[in-house]
Amino acid sequence: MKNKLNKVLLIICALLVIGSGISFFTGSSATITGILLISGLAAFATAVRGFDKLKGYSYTLWIFTAVAAAMFFPKYFISVGDFKFKSLITPLLQVIMFGMGSQLSLKDFTGIIKMPKGVIVGVFSHYIIMPLVAFTIASIFKFPPEIAAGIILIGCVPSGLASNVMSFLAHANVALAVTVGAISTLLSPFVTPTLMKWLGGQYIAVNFWSMMMDILNMIILPIVAGFIFNLFAKNNENKKSKIAQLISYTVVIILTNLVFVKATGADFSGFLFHFAKAMCWFFLLPVVGGIILARILKGDFRIMESILSMVSMVGIATIVVVITASGRDDLMKVGALLIMTSLLHNLTGYTTGYWLSYLVGLPEKDRRTVAFEVGMQNGGLASGLALGMGKMATVGLAPAVFGPLMNITGSVLANFWRGKPPVEDKTIEAKEEQAEGNTN
Repeated sequence: MKNKLNKVLLIICALLVIGSGISFFTGSSATITGILLISGLAAFATAVRGFDKLKGYSYTLWIFTAVAAAMFFPKYFISVGDFKFKSLITPLLQVIMFGMGSQLSLKDFTGIIKMPKGVIVGVFSHYIIMPLVAFTIASIFKFPPEIAAGIILIGCVPSGLASNVMSFLAHANVALAVTVGAISTLLSPFVTPTLMKWLGGQYIAVNFWSMMMDILNMIILPIVAGFIFNLFAKNNENKKSKIAQLISYTVVIILTNLVFVKATGADFSGFLFHFAKAMCWFFLLPVVGGIILARILKGDFRIMESILSMVSMVGIATIVVVITASGRDDLMKVGALLIMTSLLHNLTGYTTGYWLSYLVGLPEKDRRTVAFEVGMQNGGLASGLALGMGKMATVGLAPAVFGPLMNITGSVLANFWRGKPPVEDKTIEAKEEQAEGNTN
């Protein structure tokens, strides 16, 4: 019954999309065309949930549905009364990063010791290949300066959460993916502003300290809050380890506030006020929240993980939609070319990451991981930085386009590799079968 319903939805989707095409080419109102197209995409996103091989694309299709709505009806995604939706971007990004941090601990970074070669190749490839490819694309295709700066910006940010999911689906090395993603994220306050000033400075004014402060506030402090929350919610560390970690996290918050002083020119009282506020939000609140949830959930964190996962997905979709609506007019001018160059940027990252890993002798599982870690970027951070520059409608366009595209290409590549187990896995399976045969 359920399968029949999904097939009916696919038929409805096809009819609606065809109807939107007819409406467009016959010169009907944009409202009717938009409603038909949005309804068709929504039906498609719902229908694929019923097919095992396609359901992984449902979220990406919902993003496309939301983007279509933002393109046809932008005024509904810009503001409500005096409230501007763009003010949601930074808090949503912080919640997403908090969710990432709450699923990690310092033990996850032992991957540097266990897999140093893979981590080094992954991190360096990410921060060398993607920025240089972005700079080359911006130079060749002669985009307007602020849109060119956005292309370079998406190339200079760390890898995103989506790459970890794709590595899992592709039978790649998930531990390596988590480590490379975490290291590239922790390096981003230093590396991203440096690369952006060096490569993008000719297109747009880049304030190094201001950008560093934005990254620390949007990425590092929420991740630290997640670490602290995890420390008390799961309560897996001994007292000595817990104290040492809390001291190190306090040092991070102090250093972040020193960057705030450098970026804003605040005096000592300003530093103290900002430090106290940061300690409340990113230290004390996670401690209290972790202790309370530990007692409520009693060790079962599946509900919390599901909620954070849902919030992350909705948050990413919201960020993309708000930026699309804000930059709709500019996107109409350069949209097709920006989509093409974003696809080129993304695919070059996958290809170069994979073959560079092959050349340095990494195993197949690690090659797949590096491909995803190089080719997939943290579009949310790039969007937040564009907002911090006050140029969300121009600099923010490339991240808004790149995000949905990388999810589509990543899903396709992950599902392709999913059907082709790595050589290492096949060898293990063969040995297990042989051992089982000898036992029998």
